[in-house]
Amino acid sequence: MTQYSAPGVLAPVLSNTWDKPESWKLSTYRDNGGYQAIDKAWEMLKDDPAAITNYIKSSGLRGRGGAGFPTGLKWSFLPPADGGPRYLVVNADESEPGTCKDIPFLMANPHLLIEGMIICLMAIGGHHGFVYLRGEVVHVYRRLMAAVREAREAGYLGDHLGPNGDYSIDITVHAGAGAYICGEETALLDSLEGLRGQPRLKPPFPAAEGLYARPTVINNVESIASVPGIINNGIEWFTAMGADTKNSRGHGIFSISGHVKNPGQFEAPFGITMRELLEMAGGIREGHELKFYAIGGSSAPLFTPDHLDVPLGYEEVVGAGSMLATRAIQVFDETVSVVRVISRWADFYQHESCGKCTPCREGTFWMRQIMHRLEAGKGQEGDIELLYEIANNIFGRSFCALGDAASTPIKSGIDLFRSEFEAGYHTPAAELFPIEKSALFAAKSEVSVK
Repeated sequence: MTQYSAPGVLAPVLSNTWDKPESWKLSTYRDNGGYQAIDKAWEMLKDDPAAITNYIKSSGLRGRGGAGFPTGLKWSFLPPADGGPRYLVVNADESEPGTCKDIPFLMANPHLLIEGMIICLMAIGGHHGFVYLRGEVVHVYRRLMAAVREAREAGYLGDHLGPNGDYSIDITVHAGAGAYICGEETALLDSLEGLRGQPRLKPPFPAAEGLYARPTVINNVESIASVPGIINNGIEWFTAMGADTKNSRGHGIFSISGHVKNPGQFEAPFGITMRELLEMAGGIREGHELKFYAIGGSSAPLFTPDHLDVPLGYEEVVGAGSMLATRAIQVFDETVSVVRVISRWADFYQHESCGKCTPCREGTFWMRQIMHRLEAGKGQEGDIELLYEIANNIFGRSFCALGDAASTPIKSGIDLFRSEFEAGYHTPAAELFPIEKSALFAAKSEVSVK
């Protein structure tokens, strides 16, 4: 039996080859153990068609796209095979402010996703997988298309696959049109079918009636890309990472941006703390101190320096009052206005609301108006109470999670920094917190030309 050393502070698994020359090429991937998990997966299926699904269930792998739902359990929800098609759809519509883990991964190591998709399709008895990619990232689209072509030419995709040569698998890469709502799984399916991207009424759930009304598994890029490592290295290897958390096993990519010296992607076992991540990112920029940070992207409640030692596991972060979500950690120092930050997020959510349901369509517009007044120092009496009430009325009452995402940072901001919102009754945020002081780089006009 293979022995593995104890996990370190960092766990470069998905990012292990990012520093290799031409890491995105098939040759580089195979030189570093790529496509070896497929043979093991076929071996597992010999005696039990559910073997791969049960193995992933036992590993404790949870969805890396935000909700943290157990991946293997989701696969097991598909009904028994009826002779019709069954699909895998990979959600690569990375759109939320601060979220930036899937795009660099796809640029650096697309073949790992392809191998994970092949294994997932084998597990669910599917033959066709789709990657739904955010349309603006044309460079990623081209790289992923090239990787699929390489895999097909090498015989990993196409017909006559498997030990008996009787299986076929194909992958289609689809570029969306840049709508944030298409990150919601059923809106993504509608968009993939050529319809307007809006969330569907559930039930039926995608596992029963998804793409083209057929059983469908929808998973995030990082979730599917984690599968080959589990098949190759085993459950004990995977569960050793995050062992100190309640139920967050394995490794995850933590994206750190903002007022740190060395922003970037840090792949680590779950259970690491923000204090440790901040230290690896070089700390807060010179001469400044941490004010607050978004731990799970713009849709999660804010954290302050009081939360630096919270273990970053799903249950642990929820217990501390926020959500781990996509681990999009945006760091802000004392030069930043909370009101201005949340006002920009309110702009985003109002713009991206699909308009299908009234609470989100109308509520995001009202919240944006009030946030703009407070940011400009022109708040009206009762604005803060009204803003909080609107956020409460949206939360849990919209057709999908976009309404919750829009209202959560507003409620959190008021709870933690009410005095800054109250200052919006009489003083512009730009006066209290001059924008140039929070800038990471000098403006063009300030750069001397030699």
